Amino acid sequence: MNDADVSKQIQQMVRFIRQEAEEKANEISVSAEEEFNIEKLQLVEAEKKKIRQEYERKEKQVDVRKKIEYSMQLNASRIKVLQAQDDLVCSMKEAASKELLNVSHHHNHHIYKKLLQALIVQSLLRLKEPSVLLRCREDDVSLVEDVLDAAKEEYAEKSQVHAPEVIVDQIYLPPAPSHHNAHGPSCSGGVVLASRDGKIVCENTLDARLEVVFRKKLPEIRKCLFGQVAV
Repeated sequence: MNDADVSKQIQQMVRFIRQEAEEKANEISVSAEEEFNIEKLQLVEAEKKKIRQEYERKEKQVDVRKKIEYSMQLNASRIKVLQAQDDLVCSMKEAASKELLNVSHHHNHHIYKKLLQALIVQSLLRLKEPSVLLRCREDDVSLVEDVLDAAKEEYAEKSQVHAPEVIVDQIYLPPAPSHHNAHGPSCSGGVVLASRDGKIVCENTLDARLEVVFRKKLPEIRKCLFGQVAV
């Protein structure tokens, strides 16, 4: 083999090595680009996922805040409605209390005397004591004394016992409410009876009777005023 052949063969070998190196370099470049693109895509997807999660978290926070705000507004509305209902019921009770004064007013003495007698008899029937203390307003003492004997006899007849001893107490119930005594204790009328030892007390004032009736009738009053609407 002469020098020309050797040189030719070397050149062929160099070309082959160079071509193989270029192909290998291309393969590495393509592979590296593919890996880069895959990694870049993964990073982009990871960031997208992170952004989506953050958005969902904030969306949930906003939703929770909206629900809390709605609940607070609803509760505030309910409280306002309940307060308005209570105010109306209280105003009705106040109006009824003012009407009680008409019952014991001087121009209704005949009716009020009958009522006092009935209240005394009812109290005696509840106490069932042979001797009791009776307390009334100072303004009502003469009226009570007028009906006391009749009340004792009525009680004795109904209970089939001797007429009880009834002592009118010198300590009186508070007077009727007035502008001069708007915030002090007051009594619209009626009586309070107690056993002599004070252990059993029957409060039969007009105010106490109104309180009992009002508590008993409150569900009916509310139903009549506000219906069955749930708040």
